[in-house]
Amino acid sequence: MRGLLVLIGLIALAVVVLMSMGMMTVNWPAGSMPSVAVDINGGKLPEVKTGTVGVGTTNTTVALPTVEMKNTTVTLPTIEVKQAPGATPTPAAK
Repeated sequence: MRGLLVLIGLIALAVVVLMSMGMMTVNWPAGSMPSVAVDINGGKLPEVKTGTVGVGTTNTTVALPTVEMKNTTVTLPTIEVKQAPGATPTPAAK
């Protein structure tokens, strides 16, 4: 297997050397790009049949909750802060 790869490599090297020395030339036939015909006419939107949607208002009686405010006495927690005796108050603690 290695021998076959070495032989292919030597043949490729010989072709490159012969082409670089001008002893061998390759003439490829001239090619051309394929031609593409595009027919572009003004676009038209497809015809689509749709239904209609009506938007409006109507008066209806519904039950709504009401909010009532009244004064009730409840117990709330309190915090009392006292300074230690002999401490100097800071400007923020005044």
